[in-house]
Amino acid sequence: MTEAPVLRIRGLNKSFGTNHVLRGIDLDVMAGDRIAILGASGSGKSTFLRCLNFMETPSSGEITLDGRVLGRPRPDGSRIYPEASLTAVRQRIGMVFQQFNLFPHMTTIGNVTEGLRTVQRKDRATAEARAMRELARVGLAEKAQEYPSRLSGGQKQRVAIARALALDPDLMLFDEPTSALDPELVGEVLGVIRSLADEGRTMLLVTHEVGFAYHFANRVIFMADGVIQEEGPPDAVLKGPQNPRTQAFLARHKQFEF
Repeated sequence: MTEAPVLRIRGLNKSFGTNHVLRGIDLDVMAGDRIAILGASGSGKSTFLRCLNFMETPSSGEITLDGRVLGRPRPDGSRIYPEASLTAVRQRIGMVFQQFNLFPHMTTIGNVTEGLRTVQRKDRATAEARAMRELARVGLAEKAQEYPSRLSGGQKQRVAIARALALDPDLMLFDEPTSALDPELVGEVLGVIRSLADEGRTMLLVTHEVGFAYHFANRVIFMADGVIQEEGPPDAVLKGPQNPRTQAFLARHKQFEF
């Protein structure tokens, strides 16, 4: 019996007015997949992830999570996504953003427990115990009582990862998690992501760190103009790309090492 994908995307489109950003994305995500998504700025990578987490509402297409098509169909072919059902989806599909999105008035542990208490209705002791486990996992247990203003960019991003992990998602989305960091802080965040990969977590990572993508991913996707131009194992896409757009993109990123 063939294993069913955790996430199945068919014909995903997203437009902002007359700007057609995503133009019919098809993708199956299997349990344990580590998918790196590459492409130039404006290719639709971040919008794609935001549609999967429903930070943006798809204009058309279907997203299936564990065999269940999300949303209800409209006569025009689009779908309606009730907010109550999306809350449950967002707990199962965690997202880590470029800019951390931490609450500045909350301590580190407060940021990590917020979703546990408001969404999952955990009591304070249970939420804080879970938060401390996740902060320890990302190497920040000793920063539990610090406020974001006292943390480095790398530490803030690791708190954001702990916050997403605390909800125990089935799938993790990372939207260029190192793009806002100083170069010397990139490694600490990539190290945490690599440790999650070693745990067998299912992850989609938008990144410009091509060398890291090669070592992290079991599949690489190259996007341009809102479509997947090329997809395959890292050796195929990054060492022997067939699509001219992929070849041109990689030619501008010669600094990565395999």
